[in-house]
Amino acid sequence: MDLTYPPEAEEFRTEIRGWLEDNLPDGWFEDGFEMSSEERTAFNEVWAAKLHAGGWICATWPQEYGGKGLSLMQGVVLAEEFARAKAPLRADFFGDTLVGPTILQWGSEEQKKEFLPQIMQGTVRWCQGFSEPDSGSDLASLKTSAVLDGNEWVINGQKVWTTQAQFADYCFLLARTDPHAAKHAGISYLLVPMRQPGVEVRPITQPDGTAEFNEVFFADARCPEDNVVGGLNNGWAVTNTTLGFERGQSATTGYRRFLEEWNQMVAAATANGAIDDPLIRQRLAVYFTKVQIIRVNGLRTLTASYSGRKDPSIAALGATNKMMWSEMHQEAMELALDIFGARAMLADVGPASGSWPAALRGQGRGGYKVSPMVSTFFFSRSETIWGGTSQIQRNIVGERVLGLPKEPKPVRADAPAGS
Repeated sequence: MDLTYPPEAEEFRTEIRGWLEDNLPDGWFEDGFEMSSEERTAFNEVWAAKLHAGGWICATWPQEYGGKGLSLMQGVVLAEEFARAKAPLRADFFGDTLVGPTILQWGSEEQKKEFLPQIMQGTVRWCQGFSEPDSGSDLASLKTSAVLDGNEWVINGQKVWTTQAQFADYCFLLARTDPHAAKHAGISYLLVPMRQPGVEVRPITQPDGTAEFNEVFFADARCPEDNVVGGLNNGWAVTNTTLGFERGQSATTGYRRFLEEWNQMVAAATANGAIDDPLIRQRLAVYFTKVQIIRVNGLRTLTASYSGRKDPSIAALGATNKMMWSEMHQEAMELALDIFGARAMLADVGPASGSWPAALRGQGRGGYKVSPMVSTFFFSRSETIWGGTSQIQRNIVGERVLGLPKEPKPVRADAPAGS
């Protein structure tokens, strides 16, 4: 790493700090500050509008599409200052972080003008329609079809694990538009309205009562012919762009949520005496070490991006980081439960906040009532799956960094000899 923040970035840091101090609630930066549920609700209702008025939502996007056109380093400083203040920045993960940047890179001018302002203003909510019951890690084997009928695509098929589908206005969806092409070559990336006949959403209720995931069924649903992003049958290339955004972590802020959890674990272990257990201390030390490795890898990635250096090992850092933090976080949440022992099963035990904001959404809906800590433990089980499984990330590192041969494809038992 050889990185010094330029003067203009540090000047911008001062501007952001001033805006946060002027717009966050009184007492926000004081030790022990807490808001009641009513105050939190009121804050959430006005905060998105304040962010939009300040120009901080998607601020790195070009000015012609409503952004501030921030430089790379200004965008980094923006993320750092919001993280330092523990102020929410993201309005819509699927819109701001996944489909919006994908449209910026691959979309037509008409698509950019239609969809990007709505994403920034928060008037349209999105979900991701990739996985299918028999097409998860082998995503290119998907079977959902889109057939052109006049100037509209007619879509039939099923998606699964579709987060927030019950609230979404649009789905960025993968469908097979050429059934005769090789499986990677016949897929298109479509922007499909969700609120129409032929779209059925069925929530998948989790043990704690939450239902963030859904099955989505498409039966002759439709979207305009022009809602193909990146060109017909080019969906696989566009999808890899979206998955790259999903796997990524903000270079110098991604580690902070894990460090906050580590601090909470140390405080809890100190309070209840678990810190005297040498195995607990060792596991806490391992977790802290891995968090620091993620921080350093983020700085390596930022340094390479800022300097324009091309390096296969840097290019694969996204896969390495995703694999590392997701596996690390599963182990960390097991550690959190072990610090409290059997008492971890109680709904009022553990830190009052977790890294997954849906922690208490399932309460009162007949689910197994759990604490935010246990809800975060449940969610961590999925982190090694979404955005590409750990096995996929290992393949990426093996092929792109270590130069290992590609994993051999399975051969059918009835295939001719030598095939």
